[in-house]
Amino acid sequence: MPPNPAPTIVWFRRDLRLGDNPALTAAVATGRPVIPVYIHQAETDGPWAEGGASRWWLHHSLKALDQSLGAPLHLLHGLAETVLPRLAREVEADAVLWNRRTEPWAERQDAACAAALAGLGVATRSFDAALLFKPDTIVSQSGQPFKVFTPFWKACLAAPPPPPPLPPPIALRPWSGAIAGDDLESWRLTPHTPDWADGLRRSWRPGEASAQARSSEFLGRNLPFYAVGRNRPGQDGTSRLSPHLHFGEISPRQLFHAARAAGEPGEGRDRFLAELGWREFSAQLLRQFPDLPQRPLRPEFERLVWRDDPDGVAAWRHGGTGYPIVDAGMRQLWATGWMHNRIRMVTASFLVKDLLVSWRVGEAWFRDTLVDADLASNAASWQWVAGCGADASPFFRVFNPVLQGEKFDADGAYVREWCPELAGLPDRWLHQPWRAPAQVLRQAGVTLGKTYPLPLVDHDQARKRALAAFAGLKA
Repeated sequence: MPPNPAPTIVWFRRDLRLGDNPALTAAVATGRPVIPVYIHQAETDGPWAEGGASRWWLHHSLKALDQSLGAPLHLLHGLAETVLPRLAREVEADAVLWNRRTEPWAERQDAACAAALAGLGVATRSFDAALLFKPDTIVSQSGQPFKVFTPFWKACLAAPPPPPPLPPPIALRPWSGAIAGDDLESWRLTPHTPDWADGLRRSWRPGEASAQARSSEFLGRNLPFYAVGRNRPGQDGTSRLSPHLHFGEISPRQLFHAARAAGEPGEGRDRFLAELGWREFSAQLLRQFPDLPQRPLRPEFERLVWRDDPDGVAAWRHGGTGYPIVDAGMRQLWATGWMHNRIRMVTASFLVKDLLVSWRVGEAWFRDTLVDADLASNAASWQWVAGCGADASPFFRVFNPVLQGEKFDADGAYVREWCPELAGLPDRWLHQPWRAPAQVLRQAGVTLGKTYPLPLVDHDQARKRALAAFAGLKA
């Protein structure tokens, strides 16, 4: 190899890690200098660009990656199909490598990048690293993509297991030249005025090292109890790995094989693996239906007349509905950029069925406020709750927020943490304070309508209204 061989560019995307990174491993294996690059291209995703919480996470994840690479991470902005060829010419690169994203527009972009680079005589290689299985390989016996989760996941488990994850490369050979790139702060991914991210800073540590530490802690301690713990919002029973997965700080293959190695088959392990399966299933749905975040998969739901209720939506967003389990969830979301999975279903049902507001409104709010705002999973899950998606919960299944609170937060730990103004109420009245005797409210320091809101709607009446709207679809 000549003393100054042509460098290889590695284009990082949603794979902000060293371990199980096929593109990075292949680049290092050439022995050539490696130029790591991240391109900020919000205009590519259009309306699906990162929301505020995701932008905060991305900022810190890029910082963590830069510190771990052993070579500078070059930050560029613009359309990748323009930026990559320009950079390849500038540094006289012999190849550009990347890991594929699975969204339909990302696949079109991959093709455009490969064509533009080929026109310059620059080789390209792309790899599968975002999912457990290669896209379009898990299909029904008729060769069609699945539209129901359970048979999809059974087919996944019956298929040969995903390949074992790759270890991190030992070392990168850095490139010695200079590249005119951006400073991370210039992208203004983090909030300035007002700074609303204090809760995020206290709740999370983005980066591959944190992802690995959290994975080891969860799999070593909580995995056997996950099937029950995942439904208890007042406990630390979930993995909290979703944002790390979303940004590719840990790969699904790493988690799949680590979970299998963590113990014998059991309800907890199987349930956790199935959650990886839902992520996989959602990605397949988005490939089939690129307008998944906008249009219901069941076309009859296009006729459902949603209510325009800006005051109700504002109260829902900021945890002021008067239903404690809903308000606790929405406050947790705003403060930490995350919400417990069980409570995501409860809060989503309240918006769609109690308020009869379109699921699209909720999908957009979650996408802006969640640090784990995976487009496919978020859209598929909202459609599931709304009854209009694949394998959906029926529209007539309306979560009762009082019963959900009493069942899954029986000791009130979750509500008391996020609605402290209700902390003094006895468990009996905590999830329905409007029914508490006046003396109990006084003793607890609760004044309904002042220190805590009255319910926005009567749940029983709202349920009847939702069912009537659903019945209208059948007419």
